[in-house]
Amino acid sequence: MMKDQHVDQNGGLQRRLKARHLMMISLGGSIGTGLFLGSGSAIYEAGPGGALLAYLIIGVMVYFIMTSLGELASFMPSSGAFSTYATRFIDPALGFALGWNYWYSWAITLAAELSASTLVMKFWFPHSPSWLWSGIFIIIIFGLNILSVRGYGEGEYWFSFIKVTTIIIFIIVGLLMIFGIMKGDAVGFKNFTVGDAPFHGGILAILGVFLTAGFSFQGTEIVGVAAGESENPRENVPKAIRSIFWRILLFYVLAIFVIGLIIPYTTETLQSSDIMVSPFTLVFKKAGLAFAASLMNAVILTAVLSAGNSSLYASTRILYAMAKEGQAPKLFGKLNKRGVPVAALVATTVVGLLAFLASIFGDGTIYMWLLNAAGVTGFIFWLGIAASHYRFRKAFIAQGHDVKKLPYTAKLYPFGPIFALAVGLIVILAQDYQAFLSDKIDWLNVIAAYLGIPLFIIMWLGYKFVRKTKVVPLQECKIDIDELK
Repeated sequence: MMKDQHVDQNGGLQRRLKARHLMMISLGGSIGTGLFLGSGSAIYEAGPGGALLAYLIIGVMVYFIMTSLGELASFMPSSGAFSTYATRFIDPALGFALGWNYWYSWAITLAAELSASTLVMKFWFPHSPSWLWSGIFIIIIFGLNILSVRGYGEGEYWFSFIKVTTIIIFIIVGLLMIFGIMKGDAVGFKNFTVGDAPFHGGILAILGVFLTAGFSFQGTEIVGVAAGESENPRENVPKAIRSIFWRILLFYVLAIFVIGLIIPYTTETLQSSDIMVSPFTLVFKKAGLAFAASLMNAVILTAVLSAGNSSLYASTRILYAMAKEGQAPKLFGKLNKRGVPVAALVATTVVGLLAFLASIFGDGTIYMWLLNAAGVTGFIFWLGIAASHYRFRKAFIAQGHDVKKLPYTAKLYPFGPIFALAVGLIVILAQDYQAFLSDKIDWLNVIAAYLGIPLFIIMWLGYKFVRKTKVVPLQECKIDIDELK
């Protein structure tokens, strides 16, 4: 039975995201500073081959997670995707913990991106105060989200369009340089043999790059949140999910490959977060573009605003969905006439104002601290998606349903979610191993890196203890049969 295209199954949210919005969100929604700036340090630490392998492994994990999410979201679109699925198919306590974990992750990411915006703007205005740019950009992002879901969708469409176009041009220019068609002699593969390349630092260095790669991919799952406000999720979500493979292959893996071939991993400036020496900037400069730094700075600003826009949208919708399920204060479940959960939006924006701390403690310090704090939480809710899908498929079959009737089926089940769970757990547990190998442990950074884990466990076990929840038996998992009609 087809529901009204403008009303969410929970009642109230308006399904006004068109196919082009969802497609561009899936293509470019998560492309940000992790790729434009973080890719350089990844190559510096692990060599071109090591960085490429790390991004490939995390890319495969993310692909399987997204196919799992595609099966869930096309069958049961919900703006509270992660908490709703875990609540129905695993344990309400896990759904509660995942929901608040997701909100925390994106609320902190919003603050981190606003901090990053001050770094970007100081490229042009070096003596300006940090609070000025954080204030201006949070007003812009809040304005896009308060209008309606179409405001978010349109903003993200054009932000993503700019990022995707830049990366495509970057890859074309890079390949022309590699084969000697542009700017002199062919670069070829000589930089893959510099020093102890391509695998500098061995397996430990590759492991160290995993979290950087993972943060670069975070935001991919927002397609699942946006499915709850998509005009036709049964058709649009599978289309968007199918584009994920090509985005991972072209925008991440191929970009890392091009950078590794053109710029020797021994280049000291690769480890810097300065836009002037971003690997993308360096490649464009080698191609003879005199305005490369300003161009990339503008693109990185777009990426930062895009990430902030998505952060506010995703965290607001998860808070709304949890309120509707009784897992958050009821106030956050109220909508205005345009279908926007204003109270949830305001509460999340207030957390984003943590970015103003940048003007007190120094932009780079607060940005990296917030970045580390949000990093591990992304892997936690990815594990939640994989586990929810694994249980959903088992419950679906146990209750006598035919998998062929699903609008979209995930690839290589059950290998996909099991592989994602295994890789995700390895990254979570070993993400900051370097800290324990040093003579003097920096406990502040260790706490920041692992902060998301105890918060998640406390919320999970605390809710389980108070509400006396249990793992839902497969036969009792709530599956809406109407969705199959």
